[in-house]
Amino acid sequence: MKIKEGKIRELITQIEVILEAIRLEESQFEDFLEHVSPEYLKSARNLAHYSTFRTFDLRTSQKKLQNLGLTRLAKAEGHLMSSLLKTRFILYSLVGDRPIVNTKAGLSIKNGKRLLNRHTKELLGYRSKGRRVRIMVTLPTQAAHDYQMVHEMVKHGMNCARINCAHDDPEIWEKIILNVKRASKAFGKKVKITMDLAGPKIRTGNIAPGPKIRKFTPERNESGNIVSPALLVLIPEINEDSEPNTIPVALEWLKKLAPGDKFTLTDTRNKLRKLKVVSVGEQQAQVHCYETSYISTGTIICCQNRKLEDVSVGELPPIEQSILLRTNDVLTITKSNTLGNPAIFDEDGNLTERANISCQLPEVFDRIKEGETILFDDGKIEGRIEAIFPNRFEVRITRAKEKGSKLKAEKGMNFPTTDLGISGLTTKDKIDLEFVAKHADVVNFSFVNSKNDVEELLTELQKWDAVNKLSIILKIETRFAFDNLVEILLTAMKVKYIGVMIARGDLAVETGWNTIGKVQEEILVLCGAAHIPVVWATQVLESFAKKGLPSRAEITDATASLKAECVMLNKGPYINEVLQLLNKILSGMERFHEKNEAMLPKMEKL
Repeated sequence: MKIKEGKIRELITQIEVILEAIRLEESQFEDFLEHVSPEYLKSARNLAHYSTFRTFDLRTSQKKLQNLGLTRLAKAEGHLMSSLLKTRFILYSLVGDRPIVNTKAGLSIKNGKRLLNRHTKELLGYRSKGRRVRIMVTLPTQAAHDYQMVHEMVKHGMNCARINCAHDDPEIWEKIILNVKRASKAFGKKVKITMDLAGPKIRTGNIAPGPKIRKFTPERNESGNIVSPALLVLIPEINEDSEPNTIPVALEWLKKLAPGDKFTLTDTRNKLRKLKVVSVGEQQAQVHCYETSYISTGTIICCQNRKLEDVSVGELPPIEQSILLRTNDVLTITKSNTLGNPAIFDEDGNLTERANISCQLPEVFDRIKEGETILFDDGKIEGRIEAIFPNRFEVRITRAKEKGSKLKAEKGMNFPTTDLGISGLTTKDKIDLEFVAKHADVVNFSFVNSKNDVEELLTELQKWDAVNKLSIILKIETRFAFDNLVEILLTAMKVKYIGVMIARGDLAVETGWNTIGKVQEEILVLCGAAHIPVVWATQVLESFAKKGLPSRAEITDATASLKAECVMLNKGPYINEVLQLLNKILSGMERFHEKNEAMLPKMEKL
């Protein structure tokens, strides 16, 4: 009994130390608390308390509390002080004693949940029947012209419509919003309109276009025998909607063709190739070829079976170039907006010119340092900055595929260990914000890194008289945003209503694949302490949306979104099927979860 009492008193001492630390540290947050909206004052104080609480390593104490059959405080973030004081009271009671100093309890468990529910309803709208978690859907350009698509989305459970300002323009955005409002009215629902500011996305520049060539290859079986010839479609002119197997020729020549006509051409490898017309339509002819052919702009086509003048192939689009990078290669990143080029080798395979590509955000050149990490294309390629010059820097590739990885234009660049000091608001964002303030319910703030970014957004909202009218969702997508999250939240709490989006794609690249699980859990608990709703975003059921079939891992991931208040879906041709499935998953699992707490209904056989 003495041993047990000693352990209990150790736990009491630990809790008393934590309570004293919370009391002392609260003064460090006074500047934030003085400016917090009355709506968030209790939440902000609870977040401050929780922030101090998490400076302690509590694992040993948690195990001891668990062995006593008491709360481990693992789910206490939304009502921390109340849980600490109740636990302390029980521990004192177990040893027949009472606390010497009484501390005000703060939020109760019930009131903490009520605050989160109220903030969620104000930010994301009313929940769907039988489902606590809201569903946000990214709307494609098509939603501006296809009302029925939007109608089906609202019908199948969309609670929030997301428009990304990185795409389209105000005319398209307004048409999408009108369709959403029309569908909302039809179902008697209020679907919230959220709009993403594009933010300063760092991307690779353009690459010099490749040769104007198209390759045609017949289909062969395992024995190498042809089972289907290559199909070429001759048309008068190629545009962006033309199929990749089309070849442009003069219209007057094309009109003279007949089925059975035979032609020859010499391809780019100086190989003689034979073609045969198999059908002729209005302004087009289908042609078969039984050998692999590389056809370029200017290739001469000659008729063999009758008198018909030769014709040259018209203008073909250039092949999209990429830069092949292998581990230990050196890539030059240029500051000037010049066209990138792959590496050049001589006849003996010796490197004569390194590969180069530009960076679309030249401000990064003022902040980078040698030895820092750089990631390309969502982390598929990794490098280390090896040398820095006034107008360029050189990157040693440290990770790529075994046979090399292709880097294309317009691919993302991340500097996870570099404080780039770049504002979350670009000139474009400030222009777009006028439209967002007039037409949306919520602005999704991209690339927020610090409390200063939040202050800048609030200043811009004041210009459009949108403070406390336009709600804010903070997109957490960088290492610095995660490190500064408490200050970011406390600053945003000056207004109502706010939320957080866990942008898991960029965040995983920035923080590392090995830590993204921990990072997203930490964001969830910090937002839980602040009673701020969370949007679970990026790649939720993405292969289903794009290809029509979900993976097993995607189903599990969708279920994990029950930890949040909202789950975001990206656009795709099967989005309505995704909505129906997600609605069933979330509704079906609702009775097993309340936020991140397991519920235990009667166990039933499947």
